[in-house]
Amino acid sequence: MAAAVERTDELVREYLLFRGFTATLKQLDVEIKADKEKGFRVDKIVEQLQQYVQSYDLTALRDYWSYLERRFFSRLEDVYRPTVNKLKISLYRYYLVYTVQTSRNDKTQEFFLKQALELQNQAEWKEWFVLPFIPNPESNPTFGTYFSRQWTDTFIVSLHNFLSVLFQCMPVPVILNFDEECQRSNFLQEENETLRQKAEYYRMKKEEPQQQQEEEELVLHHKLPSYVTNMDRLGDSELDMTCSQRSTAHSLQARGGFLSSLLPQGKKGPSRVMQTAGTSSAQAGVPPVGKKEQSNHQSSKGKEVTSSCKEAKGPFAGLATTESSSLQQRQRRLQDHGKERKELLSKTTAQAQTTERKLEVMSAEAETPLEPHTEQTETLMKTFGSNLDTGGIRQEQPFIVLSQEEYGEHHSSIMHCRVDCSGRRVASLDVDGVIKVWSFNPIMQTKASSISKSPLLSLEWATKRDRLLLLGSGVGTVRLYDTEAKKNLCEISIDEDMPRILSLACSPSGASFVCSAAASGLVSHLDLVAPDAGGKGTNQVPGKLLLWDTKTMKQQLQFSLEPEPIAINCTAFNHNGNLLVTGAADGIIRLFDMQQHECAISWKAHDGEVYSVEFSYDENAVYSIGEDGKFIQWNIHKSGSKVSEYGLPRDATGPFVLSGYSGYKQVQVPHGRLFAFDSEGNYMLTCSSSGGVIYKLSSNEKVLESCLSLGGHRAPVVTVDWCTAMDCGTCLTASMDGKIKLTTLLAQKS
Repeated sequence: MAAAVERTDELVREYLLFRGFTATLKQLDVEIKADKEKGFRVDKIVEQLQQYVQSYDLTALRDYWSYLERRFFSRLEDVYRPTVNKLKISLYRYYLVYTVQTSRNDKTQEFFLKQALELQNQAEWKEWFVLPFIPNPESNPTFGTYFSRQWTDTFIVSLHNFLSVLFQCMPVPVILNFDEECQRSNFLQEENETLRQKAEYYRMKKEEPQQQQEEEELVLHHKLPSYVTNMDRLGDSELDMTCSQRSTAHSLQARGGFLSSLLPQGKKGPSRVMQTAGTSSAQAGVPPVGKKEQSNHQSSKGKEVTSSCKEAKGPFAGLATTESSSLQQRQRRLQDHGKERKELLSKTTAQAQTTERKLEVMSAEAETPLEPHTEQTETLMKTFGSNLDTGGIRQEQPFIVLSQEEYGEHHSSIMHCRVDCSGRRVASLDVDGVIKVWSFNPIMQTKASSISKSPLLSLEWATKRDRLLLLGSGVGTVRLYDTEAKKNLCEISIDEDMPRILSLACSPSGASFVCSAAASGLVSHLDLVAPDAGGKGTNQVPGKLLLWDTKTMKQQLQFSLEPEPIAINCTAFNHNGNLLVTGAADGIIRLFDMQQHECAISWKAHDGEVYSVEFSYDENAVYSIGEDGKFIQWNIHKSGSKVSEYGLPRDATGPFVLSGYSGYKQVQVPHGRLFAFDSEGNYMLTCSSSGGVIYKLSSNEKVLESCLSLGGHRAPVVTVDWCTAMDCGTCLTASMDGKIKLTTLLAQKS
């Protein structure tokens, strides 16, 4: 857009000069010099903001940002207000960090004095008022991130990209479309030229087989000289004429018989004539059927022609002696011609028969491999089709696998594997109670490790302070674990009668978390029995759903579960924490209003337990996976109306079975997330027996479309997660042998 504005300014200047409006031209130049929009050049706008920061001109910085808000940001839709507010907060923090880095503490205090009224009621600034009084803020955990070069560069790039997209999407006057129309015209001309070249190429390619076919027809219909091929139809007079023509030709060359005059003419054709000679019996004037009879007939005709020639010489007997010698020579030549003709016809017939046999053999050889080739092609097509149906890689993939790494610090089956909010660290929990906190960028490294004396059943990252982990045990306690200090901060007891903490979910604000407690189940979370031994109703036991305060670690309230208290298997908040969705052992999904702290709607979702539940990307729907092996989408605005329903394989829903030696089977019921979405909610990652499988979500399709199989596992995958905090999506798949695969994907935008 900046280029179009600059070109339009030049055109306007040229027009004003042409019309003689010099005063207007001067005023235009003055206003262009004082233009705060910098001709819509984003780099100039960002540079102006940085200049105000570096000159400690807080007033000018505020005024310029206010101008941008009035001029551009106020026209945006409400959904972009949070983005604008975050950029403003980051700009002010960028100013404060610069004043601290340059040791201008007076400017830091001046900022808080001038902005106190505006910022004191904002939660984002509560911790920042102590900044002027901290000796080394760059080493403080709260402010350390903002003093890094990475944060500064990220902010500048984000601001630049936001303004660029804004200027590209805003409506422009008609005059600015002039440059765009010129570019479109040039593009269409180039496209037309490209299409013309393609059309010419395809035309030539189409004519090429026709030319080859014509050349082959010329070769196939290549005939011997007319006085040879048409010899059977020659009469006496025509033969005399032919003989006289040949006698003239013989007088110009050495006597070598009839074949000596025929061979030079045969050599005029290309060498490939010999390869195709005899493919058609017309080449020698001999049809393929009745060759022997026709050969005899032609021989007898040759004798008749010879005798007719002899009879035709009678009138010349009384000529002068000078002509008698020439007639005798002519008669001898005709006799020689008859003999040579017989030899030629017999050889031609033999060649035709031999060539015909060769053609039959060649055609048989050409037809024989067609059947296995066809069978092989059908086999390949079936294999390729089956791969598509069962999660094989399609030719046009929505994702490119950049890398796949393995984390192998666990030695037993994984129960939970979750990425924190920042996308930098992963917390994983196995059935032995071993907790691992590890990072994968830039290298895979274990940050903290802990072993619990009591069995652990649930795990959840705290939202705001992502260094904290919530751990739910099987003895009725919840721990708050500090991953950096590597110690438990506190441990609370929930209910002795309901010792199993099945699910934990922290609200997006970080102020509270919900806890699902249940009575002891019929089987443990890991049992060495057959897959069907647990049956349905494993968790058909009483349960509670509690809300706890994160800071005080005190219970706030207990949710009412209708029609009766039941074990809640899974919980999930929406983006702002106003809604909470739960899936229970009775197959019912409940949607809670977190402002009223009551159940808004509930519906029967699955035949059996609900294993995993999540909000959709637009939060107008809820997805769930149940014990019945179904993956269902529900409309939350129509009292749980079913939008779509898909059947999933047994290895995607559980219970998960790992077979061993001598009939040994290890069975694990689901505990962690069974599915996760990409950043735009168009694709879903699920479990499988050998790795994760990515499906494309579409309400119009009756069957889920498998897009990519990640693979890499030797044991069934029991839980998944999809980190979308960074540019490249990272998929986590954890299996029953304790291995966690970290697959980095690059989305291909269409």
